[in-house]
Amino acid sequence: MHFRFTTAGESHGPALVAIVEGLPAGLPVTAAFVDAQLARRMQGYGRGARMQIEQDRIEWMGGVRSGETLGSPVAMRIANRDWANWKDVMDPEGTPGEHRRRQVTRPRPGHADLVGVLKYDRDDARDILERASARETAARVAAGALARRLLEEFGVGIGSHVVSLGGVRAEPPAALPSPLNDAADRSPLRVLDPHAERAMRGRIDEAKAAGDTLGGEVEVVAEGLVPGLGSHVSWDRKLDGRLASLLMSIPAVKGVEIGLGFEAARRPGSAVHDPILPEPVRGASVRIGYDRLTNHAGGLEGGMSTGEPLVVRVAMKPISTLMTPLATVDLGTGQAAAAQSERSDVTAVPAMGVIAEAMVAIVLADAMLEKFGGDSLGELRRNVEGYVAALRARRAGA
Repeated sequence: MHFRFTTAGESHGPALVAIVEGLPAGLPVTAAFVDAQLARRMQGYGRGARMQIEQDRIEWMGGVRSGETLGSPVAMRIANRDWANWKDVMDPEGTPGEHRRRQVTRPRPGHADLVGVLKYDRDDARDILERASARETAARVAAGALARRLLEEFGVGIGSHVVSLGGVRAEPPAALPSPLNDAADRSPLRVLDPHAERAMRGRIDEAKAAGDTLGGEVEVVAEGLVPGLGSHVSWDRKLDGRLASLLMSIPAVKGVEIGLGFEAARRPGSAVHDPILPEPVRGASVRIGYDRLTNHAGGLEGGMSTGEPLVVRVAMKPISTLMTPLATVDLGTGQAAAAQSERSDVTAVPAMGVIAEAMVAIVLADAMLEKFGGDSLGELRRNVEGYVAALRARRAGA
């Protein structure tokens, strides 16, 4: 059994759609729970005017009845309020031609514009950018909210916080607050270091005045995992590979680190690997009788969860739409030109953390379903509880 999802829709089309398969029957879900995650994605200092237009909410289209999943595919629709201003531009039944409004013939460096029009043989890059837009991630967050809801049934909590933005690094507390999002969401930049937040806001204001954009990094933490999710036996079952794949699919993400990440390559092994303790000392996420002195591995060893907190950092490049455009070529004339400017954010790093949480939730929910199966929530719960009981019994008999 697997958690699978797909999305459809364009940035300025009528709506986005998310379809989720694999959820067991009987999982309690509400639109309000999903909408709360969508609202978190829309927040953040440095966001553009689009976030003032949209009020993302889902409409159930299938798979849910009386507040519970049915075991069938779940379909959700998120209306685009801006569609009213774009009907003639994005009309599905409109006539192709040279005189369509808001054509994009000056591709933006760093975006999918140029490669997309070449690959799909289009004349107007709007045919590419409407789907390549990060607006699509609203549907991903909706799908991830259902994965998060499933994980909550088993005591798994997922949060994130910004660790750098515009070259300013935060210094979060050594012991992160729990629940993490309760603290991070109180900050417009989702950062846990007030001094760094002030400096970040200054960088954002400077970039906005210059018509520029900023990137940054977020850290995602998942607590409460059982050990043994994922597997070492095949490349496509390794949990770290699955996490990296989905996180790297987020628009503008250029790097993923787990645990120490690249820092592990700079240290000797004695300063990288986490000593195993025979008795719980720090309090492992799932008390199975063992503990770790440190968590440099970020909760993963050999492609499998260890039971320690999963720690993943994600790096996002600056958004490629600049209000002070870079040089490009006009596809219509073949001459040098300034790149097209579309309405955009100065930075979306805080929102990217929410999207990254959704992607992590999807990978972990998939790994839970892969290992424990179950057509109903009750069956899945019995399978998980039996596994944890067996682990504890194994340790007790050692």
